[in-house]
Amino acid sequence: MRDILSDLRARCADGVPFALATVVAVHGSAPRDPGAVMAVDAAGAVLGSVSGGCVESDLYEAAREVLAGAPPRVVAYGISDDEAFGAGLTCGGTIEVLVRAYATGAERDRLAALLELIAAGRPVAEATVLSGAAETGARMVVRPAGAGPTTGTLGSEGLDAAVTDDARGLLAQGRTGVQRYGASGQRRMQEVAVFVRTYAPPPRMLVFGAIDHAAATARIGAFLGYRVTVCDARPAFATRERFPTADEVVRAWPHTYLESTEVDARTAICVLTHDPRFDVPLLVAALRTPAAYIGVMGSRRTHHDRLARLRAAGVDEAGLTRLASPVGLDLGARTPEETAVSIAAEIVQHRWGGTGRPLGELTGAIHHPGGPAPPR
Repeated sequence: MRDILSDLRARCADGVPFALATVVAVHGSAPRDPGAVMAVDAAGAVLGSVSGGCVESDLYEAAREVLAGAPPRVVAYGISDDEAFGAGLTCGGTIEVLVRAYATGAERDRLAALLELIAAGRPVAEATVLSGAAETGARMVVRPAGAGPTTGTLGSEGLDAAVTDDARGLLAQGRTGVQRYGASGQRRMQEVAVFVRTYAPPPRMLVFGAIDHAAATARIGAFLGYRVTVCDARPAFATRERFPTADEVVRAWPHTYLESTEVDARTAICVLTHDPRFDVPLLVAALRTPAAYIGVMGSRRTHHDRLARLRAAGVDEAGLTRLASPVGLDLGARTPEETAVSIAAEIVQHRWGGTGRPLGELTGAIHHPGGPAPPR
């Protein structure tokens, strides 16, 4: 949703009807995860993608049908039949896609309120009925307890209460998926399928050290969807002009800033200072956080010297194993931009549990199942 957020908000504001096709389930290998969205507006314009081109033409027709008044529905796509030119996936998996229209002013207004929360970085979840003993397409917007009211209904008080509770749990974990209930919200029953899409604020990338490599890393971090902060104690280097793609540039001692800012289990920390005056106290502070990734720049000699300094500072061996140092995957990188690609590749590898090896040398599924690896 985030990749077409501004376009959807503009259409809501202008009163333009449109349909959304949302991936709600993936089985086996598939190009996009649950939550991927394609929109088709009343003029026929297409925004976003759900499969990288495999099924978009067929979904375009389904979207036009719901815009013309057909009810919301879930369509499934499996392996394509090349001889019959049928719509399907070439990657061997199956996806299920919910197609529904936002054709009336009231429907667009309700969606616009959700889009405003997403744009403002507020944690929010949207629950939509897919099938069963409730109206397909019924939707409800859930916010964390105390953060605002739940709006909409799925059809019964019991179902609304159960889904609200579960949606808040999924939101806290940053997870999206299908939940199943009885018609009145009973647990461990299968009568109603509900897709819960969570919108947590973007994960953070904290880049320490205002050098050329940091500028390149900030650019690729923003491209990957991180909220990027660059921090350096030197006022002449930590400037907005040097880091135009960063969300914020902070002038402070790195460890002091890190100890005062929010870090969670999705945060990536990139330490590019390679100066023991900065990076030893910074890494001691970083290893106290639940950060998903802590990458540290430097040569192997610098790395071994750094390990000795960290041990002397009281860091245990378990803590030292969390460091990705020297930072990045072995791509043969030379320039700051190539090094940033190497760092980003290692972050993605760690997040999804990849091997870092060429896909041509491997067999089996290309897309790794399940969620991210445990924090390192």
